[in-house]
Amino acid sequence: MRPIRLLHLYPDRMNIYGDFGNIIALSQRMEWRDIAFEYHTHMTGDRLTGEYDMIFMGGGQDNGQAYVAQDLQLQSRLIHDHFRANKPILVICGGYQLFGHYFITSEGVELPGIRVFNIATRATDFRMIGNIVLRSEKFGEMVGFENHSGATQLLAGEQPLGKVEKGYGNNQTDKTEGVFSASAIGTYLHGSFLPKNPEVADYLIETALQTIEPKFSLLALDDWLEQKANANAKKL
Repeated sequence: MRPIRLLHLYPDRMNIYGDFGNIIALSQRMEWRDIAFEYHTHMTGDRLTGEYDMIFMGGGQDNGQAYVAQDLQLQSRLIHDHFRANKPILVICGGYQLFGHYFITSEGVELPGIRVFNIATRATDFRMIGNIVLRSEKFGEMVGFENHSGATQLLAGEQPLGKVEKGYGNNQTDKTEGVFSASAIGTYLHGSFLPKNPEVADYLIETALQTIEPKFSLLALDDWLEQKANANAKKL
């Protein structure tokens, strides 16, 4: 089987609150299973070509989002082709917002999104910060750390990643967190997200592999340390 091609969008600008740890978790869990992979990056001004098996984008401050938003529009077609092929995507916080219709900043500036997700986000005066616990039908109980003032609304047809048991999630009111559409996940969970939620990491890896070999199934790992980290995070 050929190597998995993992694309990391804007690691220089969109990488806060431990988001790069998601790349470390994915690469380590593939190495433990002797799964070959290639790590690719895309920065503003680069020419993005070719096909990838998995796409990741982290979060950033408003100025970081403003810096990458125009370039992201130029990559929209390739990303939409990836999404329609049911290949996995994980985007965190600011990346999550820019994969929607738009993000309106606290200054009232509208940053256009690439509309992978049917969501819209507007900055508020309220900071949603702290540890968060949510329940997902697909992945069970998940934990992370959120720090955002953007309030995201899921529009027609979109389903949340999970229901909030502790914390805020997408906004202050509806107790939803993130979005789960096809094989793409958007979420506000930092911290890093994947080391404490290995089921999600394995879902992304297995889904990427199954686009190459449809009957592929991952070997189980001993996740006692990851489970301990998850359990400890719930107590905070």
